[in-house]
Amino acid sequence: MSSLNEPDQLDIDIIAQLQRDGRKPYTEIAADLGVSEGTVRNRVQRLVADQIIQVTGMADPLRMGYDAPALIGISVHPAQLQSASKTIANFPEVSYSVLVSGEFDIFVEVMCRDREDLASFISDRLHQVPGIVRTQTFIILKTFKMAFGAKSFP
Repeated sequence: MSSLNEPDQLDIDIIAQLQRDGRKPYTEIAADLGVSEGTVRNRVQRLVADQIIQVTGMADPLRMGYDAPALIGISVHPAQLQSASKTIANFPEVSYSVLVSGEFDIFVEVMCRDREDLASFISDRLHQVPGIVRTQTFIILKTFKMAFGAKSFP
């Protein structure tokens, strides 16, 4: 079995199957990979406990009524980067937040109900976070691929 943070090939194969279908029964994964169901169950439990994977459901934002998904590049004063990052990541509209190199310090993906909701989020909440210097918003017009084979927007 692999050590913490170092998945072996069997772990990677299990993860690949769960990325395609997080609800796939362990018995089917085991049959596909030629191992026992118990091996798959134990591996998945360890991968979850080691925080290597997280099995979640992905919703289609448009079908959930979120018609204004956007990416926002955010520039932050260096001394306030950590606190601003934590504050921004806790906003319920933020579905993804990463520290990046380049023109911006942080990129976030936000899911807003409509353009008015997006404008309100940016002006009333995001721009109120201490340390933010500027933002640039990119409205998502169409998604061609979501993570690991998930269905894309129509």
